[in-house]
Amino acid sequence: MKLLIKDVTIVTMLDDDQPFRGDILIEDDKIKEISSHVQEQADKVIQGNGKVAMPGLINAHQHTPMSLLKGFSDDLKLMDWLDKKMLPAENNMTPEDIYWGCKLSMAEMIKSGTTAFADMYVHMNEIAQAIDEVGMRASLTRGLVFFEDDKGRRMREAMELIDRWHGAAEGRITTMFGPHAPYTCPPEPLKEVIRLAEDKKLPIHIHLAETKEEIVKIRDKYNQTPTEYLYNLGLFEKSHVLLAHAVHLTRKDISYLVGMRGGVAHNPVSNLKLGCGIAPIVEMLNRGINVGLGTDGAGSATTLDMFEEIKTATWLQKLDYGDPTQVPAKKAIQLATKNSATLLNIDKEVGTLEVGKKADLILIDINKPHLMPHHNIESLIAYSVNGGDVDTTIVNGKVLMENRQLLTMDEEELLQQAAVRAKRIVEGI
Repeated sequence: MKLLIKDVTIVTMLDDDQPFRGDILIEDDKIKEISSHVQEQADKVIQGNGKVAMPGLINAHQHTPMSLLKGFSDDLKLMDWLDKKMLPAENNMTPEDIYWGCKLSMAEMIKSGTTAFADMYVHMNEIAQAIDEVGMRASLTRGLVFFEDDKGRRMREAMELIDRWHGAAEGRITTMFGPHAPYTCPPEPLKEVIRLAEDKKLPIHIHLAETKEEIVKIRDKYNQTPTEYLYNLGLFEKSHVLLAHAVHLTRKDISYLVGMRGGVAHNPVSNLKLGCGIAPIVEMLNRGINVGLGTDGAGSATTLDMFEEIKTATWLQKLDYGDPTQVPAKKAIQLATKNSATLLNIDKEVGTLEVGKKADLILIDINKPHLMPHHNIESLIAYSVNGGDVDTTIVNGKVLMENRQLLTMDEEELLQQAAVRAKRIVEGI
């Protein structure tokens, strides 16, 4: 199968490239040619005039089933949000709810230009099945907490996910180990997870320093910061690590992350909405630490539109530093593309538009009043585009949305399922 995108403005996200007009030829699941004019014939042609082609956005930290809890617990302090609303509602969710919640998130992500995401939750078989059917790319983790002795159930489920789904769905699904956070993972089980990850050569996805309360908990228990706690257990030395949030880091904490494989998934919208704080991503980037972008779950962020994360990430740093030169437009977009691909450990396959890479890309309709004129395409993408401007979404060479129409799921059925299930989940809470 050959797909040709003709006469489109191409934004590769490579450091030295500028936007240019040309054609993109996709053969099967890969980009075969990018040039000013492709001569080869194709089975399907998409006219790209008035559109921008760019790498699909990569959501580096998500909890997809929480889309069913969107808008259910807003304007609450974090612990009230979690204890009084989120946890009781999540306890009411069935495996089928989780399947449909994941599909609801994927519909929103596809329609707003996201092609890949990192997910941490429970009942991961249902999530993997939904991803297999819909056609997105994902890195999956079974969240692991060690509050009580569960006779090894969570760890067995984590291993089953890895054994069954790593490399599945035409290679679109990869897996990580998912210890939840320093405050839910004591040293011994966390050291065992680090050992297993090293043995399996798999990354680790873990929350870090999202709130001030976490800092106090770890200080009281271990006389360390959460980052020191992980560093002293050998996490950064032995593993490729995806650190979600990393809001409350000291300069010494940041020094522990220098040289690590992986990096930090910055979630600016969720962190702002819950009043958690502003992550020091400029200092991390200046120290050579990779920083990508995620939304967190829709239960906190309310939106899964990664263009909102791009805007928020750059505006926050400009405000925090009082310096409009911080995190310029191209860098802000790279956070959500090539940098996030590095976090998911899939940067050899996606994150930039290059010949030989997987065909994960989106087309943005820029022929709109709020996107005119076209002085600087990268500035428009970073500061003006929103998810509703995405016209076409392609993953692994397969068109998942064209002309804003979802092609791999029944949107009407999805909305009906989501409404009924969400109502039942929150009743009585």
